[in-house]
Amino acid sequence: MNKKIIIKIVSLFTILLMAGCQKDDFTFGSIDTPTNLKVTAEIVGKTADAPYGDGSGMIKLVGTADNAISYKYVFSDGTSENSPTGKFTKRFTKTGRNTYTVTLIATGKGGVASNTTIDVEVLSNFNDDEAVQFLTAGTSKKWYWSASEPGHLGVGQNDGDATKNYYANYYQAGAFEKAASPTSSCLYENVLTFSLDGGQLKFELDNGGSTFFNASFASVAGGSSPDDACLSYNTGGIKTVSLSPSESVVSKNPDHATQTRGTMLNFSDDGFMGYYIGQSSYEILSITANRMVVRAVMGGNPALAWYHIFTTTPPIQNPVTDYTNLVWFDEFNTDGAPDAAKWVYDLGNGTNGWGNSEKQNYTNSAANVIVQGGNLKITAKKEVSGGFNYSSARLKSEGKYDFTYGKVEVRAKLPTGGGTWPAIWMLGANYATNAWPSCGEIDIMEHVGNSQNLIHGTLHYPGRSGGNANSGSKTVPNVSTEFHVYKTIWSPSSVKIYVDDELIHSVANDASLPFNKDFFLILNVAMGGNFGGNIDPAFTQSSMEIDYVRVYQ
Repeated sequence: MNKKIIIKIVSLFTILLMAGCQKDDFTFGSIDTPTNLKVTAEIVGKTADAPYGDGSGMIKLVGTADNAISYKYVFSDGTSENSPTGKFTKRFTKTGRNTYTVTLIATGKGGVASNTTIDVEVLSNFNDDEAVQFLTAGTSKKWYWSASEPGHLGVGQNDGDATKNYYANYYQAGAFEKAASPTSSCLYENVLTFSLDGGQLKFELDNGGSTFFNASFASVAGGSSPDDACLSYNTGGIKTVSLSPSESVVSKNPDHATQTRGTMLNFSDDGFMGYYIGQSSYEILSITANRMVVRAVMGGNPALAWYHIFTTTPPIQNPVTDYTNLVWFDEFNTDGAPDAAKWVYDLGNGTNGWGNSEKQNYTNSAANVIVQGGNLKITAKKEVSGGFNYSSARLKSEGKYDFTYGKVEVRAKLPTGGGTWPAIWMLGANYATNAWPSCGEIDIMEHVGNSQNLIHGTLHYPGRSGGNANSGSKTVPNVSTEFHVYKTIWSPSSVKIYVDDELIHSVANDASLPFNKDFFLILNVAMGGNFGGNIDPAFTQSSMEIDYVRVYQ
């Protein structure tokens, strides 16, 4: 019995030992060193009379090698470019006839690389010495986001529409808008330094450790936010900047001479100007010694162009002016008609639907406006009224309470239904002698039922009115089922608009704007029109309910 056990154990040990002595057989893929490297350069525009090209500074490169799986070009002007196919068109921008060394690096399987070089002599006639001087002051200069300026960050269309493709017609950030949240405030920490090094323009971005990423590129920094966000990101390293003539849609506009400078800033090694949009080429629209406006087509989405405004003054936000002395209010605690000592009515349909092609007739009927249960109720109804198919109401404090500067708070619940257009707003009291938009308009809240829960805060004034008004917006849940507080803080230095104490828009105020004199309050629900849009055929009626209106100074 014991002998058999010993034999079995020994036999098993022998088998394991034999298995353990089996020779390892690891098979690797082949490691192929690229050989027979060749690179040719075709100088664009080269002729017998122009042996160094047409002055564009462009060369077409073709690189080949046996056993190569990828290529990279390194240029003696400090730039480099990956080229999976070995083909690349390069523009050299140093003015005059210059010789450059082009290095082709071919990489094979296993990461083994070989390289070869050629020298190319090419002519570049493009230069913008004035822009370089503005950027660097001849040595080095720091630039910052012009955070106090409305539109310092914006986006617009990038197409052939010459009436709209040269400015941020989709969105413009308000003054210090991004400072309102830690998810965006890192943008204003950016310091952009342009310098000259041996005649070559250089760039360095100090982002303070975090970069404001467009949501489409959050994965670049390991993020996954559905919204734009500040993410940790290393922007260290000096980039080389080359200049080239613009070939954008703006440069082809009939009025391009007043819309763009026509100079491109091209950053090496994926350099960018503070807001990450997957782009390293920026068009200078305008530049002076202390202000610069650039435009960049968004990476991966050529239908959009982003606009940045920079200044040489660091962004310092003054404390927000607040007003705490309650000077005028209506709590709507007495049932019946609105207080005649505080409110009057606009009646009818105005001129051309109050200038907006609105479809309702305004009345003072209790069916359209009443104080009930502690709330003011303004009800839009589908009914024949005054020759129109809808009725509603519009209240205003004109002649009862006009004021300059202060804080306005309105707690309200909004109507629903396609075509509804409720508004809480203010109009310049001198509109009769100073026609809109010169009188000014402050829209504390606008909402359209066709875009449920999207709240707009907007200012109208000369140069920025109607479809080109200075506006911000935010999606706010449950605006028609819950009360929210809509607020503006209007001071000599700014007009800020909030929802539930969250800033949605801010505009710097100054003496050139019409926001330095008396305004009055307006509360209304319109139907359809230019902003309200199509009215749902199934709409019957819906109300805006207001808990209170309060003015502080």
